Amino acid sequence: MQEEVTEKTIALCIKGGKITAQILKAALLKLLSKMEKKKQQAKGEKSQCEKSGKQSIKSLQKSGAQITNIVVTDNNIKSFDRVARKYGIDYSLKKVEQDGKTEYMVFFKAKDVDVMTAAFKEYTSETLKKQKRESVRQKLEKVKAELSNHRQLKKEKKREQETIR
Repeated sequence: MQEEVTEKTIALCIKGGKITAQILKAALLKLLSKMEKKKQQAKGEKSQCEKSGKQSIKSLQKSGAQITNIVVTDNNIKSFDRVARKYGIDYSLKKVEQDGKTEYMVFFKAKDVDVMTAAFKEYTSETLKKQKRESVRQKLEKVKAELSNHRQLKKEKKREQETIR
């Protein structure tokens, strides 16, 4: 019984009085093409169901879940994509301009509210860390200033010692 389950069997029925090699070849080619079509259709259905991450609003609505939104004013919304992929959130972005200000509306499924809040907390903490952190150029300027002050102190000490003798 296990052998029957593990092996795949294909039944091919051909009606005809005389079966030649050409007829058998044509029948097998037709069978293979039908099998490939079934595989492609199955892959197409999976890709539509498993679509996740950034999507259009229509594809979010097709999923059948209720959609909610959040307004975000950050211009660097692209970096949110990485965090959303980490949490597996299905979302859609829409850019809205009002009174010269650009805002982004983030649409997502209502069942993902808790996950979305966790993702936004992580995203905002990352952006705040980046803003608080000094740039490399500013650090370099500070080090240059310290070195120049240090050199001046050494020169002054040497001059004082020479005058004392």
